[in-house]
Amino acid sequence: MALGGSGEAPSAPPQQVQPSHAAATAMLLAGAAALGGFLFGYDSSVINGTVDALKSEFHLSSFVQGFVVASALLGCAIGAWFAGPISDRIGRIRVMQIASILFVISAIGSALAFNAWDLTFWRVIGGLGVGAASVIAPAYIAEISPASMRGRLGSLQQMAIVLGIFAALVVDYVIARVSDGGASGEFPWGGTAWRWMFASAVVPAVMYGVIATTIPESPRYLVKKKQLGQARQVLLKVMGKGDVDTKLSEIVKSIASDRPVTLRDLKGSRFGLMPIVWVGILLSVFQQFVGINVIFYYSSSLWQAVGFSENDAMLTSVINSVVNVVSTLIAIALVDRVGRKPLLLVGAAGMAITLGVMTLCFATAPIVDGDPKLDGFAGTAALIAANLYVVSFAATWGPVVWVMLGEMFNNFIRASALAVAAAAQWIANWIITVTFPGLSGVSLGLAYGLYTVFAVLAFLFVIKNVPETKGRELEDMDDLDLEHASGRA
Repeated sequence: MALGGSGEAPSAPPQQVQPSHAAATAMLLAGAAALGGFLFGYDSSVINGTVDALKSEFHLSSFVQGFVVASALLGCAIGAWFAGPISDRIGRIRVMQIASILFVISAIGSALAFNAWDLTFWRVIGGLGVGAASVIAPAYIAEISPASMRGRLGSLQQMAIVLGIFAALVVDYVIARVSDGGASGEFPWGGTAWRWMFASAVVPAVMYGVIATTIPESPRYLVKKKQLGQARQVLLKVMGKGDVDTKLSEIVKSIASDRPVTLRDLKGSRFGLMPIVWVGILLSVFQQFVGINVIFYYSSSLWQAVGFSENDAMLTSVINSVVNVVSTLIAIALVDRVGRKPLLLVGAAGMAITLGVMTLCFATAPIVDGDPKLDGFAGTAALIAANLYVVSFAATWGPVVWVMLGEMFNNFIRASALAVAAAAQWIANWIITVTFPGLSGVSLGLAYGLYTVFAVLAFLFVIKNVPETKGRELEDMDDLDLEHASGRA
């Protein structure tokens, strides 16, 4: 093995691992890392059941309500921005552990909040952890996954996100049901129900931190730190009888420099950034500008506004989440067979159609006491369209964007480029979340009409600008960068 420069004594090659065992190991490691996505989803939706209670208890205007709900996303953007460079210095695993600690602190602080600004502070702290986890999980999964499995394993990030959303909505629903007066009522163990909704997030946060201590560091990070022996051991576990030495040589070759990666390394000729970085940023932005998180942040309030009871609205949100989980399984089954780009195109088209139906339903609904009321056919059509919209997103854009962000950048810039793209995603998420109360106050038709336009634009963007990454080794992404820069991708 002529790798050179490792500073390590040669060791006898360990016994080869059977391919089936290697695949199982890769899946277990990816699943463990994807728990960061579970925190992402849980944090995104745990506030869903608390929105009306917070508005009532803290006397929030629509603007302040939107800001409080979206506050965690500001922390997420900051956490995502710095997670890549930090993980290149201290490792992927340590960043996962730090994210877990921040999330525990946030859950406890949010549960004990005494006013809107206090709650906002604790939500931002949690956002730092969630944002960091949102970058590290796809990067780590891509770096330990064989190319033949990378799409499916990368999709575990989105599966964890949707399971986190589902778990949070179920917990909110159960806490509201057993409390006297719903989310604003008294929980049987004492305290207001919405406080217990926030406190429940401690459980997945602690689990994430504990599990992060049990998994090995990314082989590509280990190569950067010249720990080639340890990198070889990790590759052996996930490659089985594959040519580990050749793979290790490819990683060494693809990492062009040992210096720390900075955001300056992302500079290019198009508006200051490399073209492939812009593709990652715009994929992230469109993923949020189609309005998906309005469903998961505000759905309980939304369905109550159009005539559902609080319990029925929360149950409807849970049903949306079940649809989300099932649809993500479809993506996992298809992403390595069909490819990334076709799924993105089908998803954008599906979202444009279903959002258009919702726009029509809300725009033409009669206004009663300041809110649109969906009765009869319009109510049924909107409910069906909302669930089909979730299917269109969850089976395509939800997981596929995370898969592509984890794999489309070359080894040297991956963590930092992913951090920039993820930060853009969180900022876009914040914009959508904080503006929805104001837009819906003017017209729900206006809000969903805008999301429809962005779904159409997303379709056109994918056709023209998004490369296919199916089946490529991560070490081949240098060539992808060159192809895209020259306009051939």
